[in-house]
Amino acid sequence: MLNEQYRETPPIVELLTPEIIVDLKDIKAIIDLMRKNSISEFELERQDFKIRLKRGPNGGGTAVVPYDDTALAALPAVQPHILVQAAAALSAPAPAPASNEQDLKSPMIGTFYRAPSPESAPYVEVGTEVNPDTVVCIIEAMKVMNEIKAECKGVISQAVAENAKPVEFGQPLFKVRPK
Repeated sequence: MLNEQYRETPPIVELLTPEIIVDLKDIKAIIDLMRKNSISEFELERQDFKIRLKRGPNGGGTAVVPYDDTALAALPAVQPHILVQAAAALSAPAPAPASNEQDLKSPMIGTFYRAPSPESAPYVEVGTEVNPDTVVCIIEAMKVMNEIKAECKGVISQAVAENAKPVEFGQPLFKVRPK
């Protein structure tokens, strides 16, 4: 009877105390949100439960879940693989840029804006010729608007970052075809 009951229940991760239950789907959803929103670190704490997910500098990641010995004894034998799967999902390789294009990367963390104001036209569009002194966008950091220059000569071939979305240090903003 007990074995039948366990076969019917969905796979879950039980961490720290029997009252706190985290579904593997929830962990995967958090990882997807981290990827989509360029979040480098996520921490959730409820009562005696705590999970921390952190992406590495190249998109790789680690997952840290503190526990005590009594909670570890209650876990099924296959559960340590869940954290390995979560870390593997974070470390998916990024697509490589085309060989003749170079990435114009963000020099800071902040909010990316393609135009000086919502009503204004973008600084650059695909096909715009730029030189090292051409302002291509603004990144807002701590309520300061920082003009970002191309720092290379070429033609904008793709706008990679989304307008009014957060960007990380080193994240590609535009692709530039050198001239």
